[in-house]
Order: sequence, then structure tokens, then C-alpha cells
Amino acid sequence: MPTTPTAPIVTPAPATPHPQPSSLADLFFSFTLLALQGFGGVLAVVQRELVEKKRWLSKEEFVEEWAVAQIMPGPNVVNLSMMIGSRYFGLPGALAALAGMLTVPLIIALMLAVLYAQFATHPGVAGALRGMSAVTAGMIIATGLKLAPALKTNPLGWRVCLLFSALCFLGVALLRLPLAYILICLGGAACTLAYRKLAA
Repeated sequence: MPTTPTAPIVTPAPATPHPQPSSLADLFFSFTLLALQGFGGVLAVVQRELVEKKRWLSKEEFVEEWAVAQIMPGPNVVNLSMMIGSRYFGLPGALAALAGMLTVPLIIALMLAVLYAQFATHPGVAGALRGMSAVTAGMIIATGLKLAPALKTNPLGWRVCLLFSALCFLGVALLRLPLAYILICLGGAACTLAYRKLAA
């Protein structure tokens, strides 16, 4: 009785190993330094430190984990820090990264709040804060452009990803729709399409 030839089993090539944090203290101090560099938006700093300098994440991994961090309750960067800490050291790692993100910046924020209460009406202080906002917006746009090539390996393809990005911009920036509706509708549709692509 003839036997049906079986297809050879292809073993995927092992992924290139990443550098990783050496200890809980390394996690704590790394995220402390990272948090101290962010003024009004730490996304650009996080991407540069974790992907380009420390190389704890590839661009693709950063995009995927950032997307998950965005849909979780709480600040995005705090969620991301806990996910990275948990990836390498479990719950202690998540707590060390969280402490690094919050401890020193919280102390500084409280001190600045006391100073701001005394000088908030000064024109120079108001102008400095407006300038920081403009710089933060520019850094976030630049980070988005740097991460865009990672969409090539997305299961949906870069054209569909750009379409979803355009719809998200339309809904948030032009139509002023609540972000929760955008996440539920567009995020749900994107997840469903990606699931079908991967299952096919």
C-alpha cells in the first residue's frame, strides 16, 4: 500500500538573542533614568533607550508590546515597564520596573508642584511649558516615523496598518470621538483581521 509522502518539518531559525537586564537593580535604575528624561511624554525616550541603546526589544517587539500597553488601564509607559520587567524576572521584575518609573519622578513632581503653585502666573513659566509641549509633540511624531518600518512584518500588511492609522487619526483628531470608542471599534476590527490572517 503506497504511503503518502509527508512534508519535511521546517524548524524556524532561532531568534537573535537580545541583551537583557542583568538584575532587578539594573531594571530599577534603568527605568528611573528613563523616567527622568521624559517631560510630558516619555514615548520617544523609551523607544530610544530600550530599542536603540539597551536593545532589550526589537522594533517589532516594541511596537507589539506598546500596542498592548496602550489598551491596558493606566499610563502606557508604566504598563510597558511592568511588561518588560515581568518578561525577564516575573513579578519581582515588574515591581522593580514600576518602582523605577515612579519613585524618584514622584518626589521631583511633588517638589515642582510646590514651586509651580507659587510661580504659575509668571509669563516666563507659562511660555516654558508651552515650549515643552511643542517639543514633546515633535519627539512623538519622530518616534512614530522611526517605528513605521516595523509594520512591514505585521500580519495585516503595511497598507492595512496605514489605513487603520488614518482612520484612527480621522476619528480622534478631526471627529473628536472618544478614545474608548476608537479602541473598541478599530482595535477590535484589527485584532479580528490579524487573528484570521494568522489562523489561515
